[in-house]
Amino acid sequence: MRRTVAALSIAAASFAASAALAQDCHHAKVAERGDHVMGFDHTKTTHHFRLLPAGGAIEVSANDAADTESRDAIRGHLSHIATMFAAGDFDAPMLIHDRVPPGVPAMKRKKERIGWRFEETENGGRVLIETKDAEALAAVHEFLRFQIEDHQTGDPTEVATAPKD
Repeated sequence: MRRTVAALSIAAASFAASAALAQDCHHAKVAERGDHVMGFDHTKTTHHFRLLPAGGAIEVSANDAADTESRDAIRGHLSHIATMFAAGDFDAPMLIHDRVPPGVPAMKRKKERIGWRFEETENGGRVLIETKDAEALAAVHEFLRFQIEDHQTGDPTEVATAPKD
């Protein structure tokens, strides 16, 4: 009986280690693909995903205020993302995450009911997402929660009151 318990403990520990390694590998690949698709180095920038009462926000800023190359790349990327998402084109997140993120099918269906607005911030930019449609809002929040988890931003997954500056 002790051998069985010991063997099961070893197997469980091995499985947990394998799962953690696979998760680490996944996040490393997300970062690698993200750098390629977004056009800037994730180690020089900070992402935030905010859940707001009417939608949410995707925010990216250069870590160094003097890093105008990253700032300009962020602005170009987010401006492009706002246009693509408004058209129902979610290829960029699919390429980064290597799968269709949750919420995307509903956001494609409800694209006319969701507003995607880019605005510059001091060191980067943000895409503000707004909708009055309950199904679209649920999809936006699902999408943003997935982004928080997959990019490991540590952002709150509850709805906040307003984007942070």
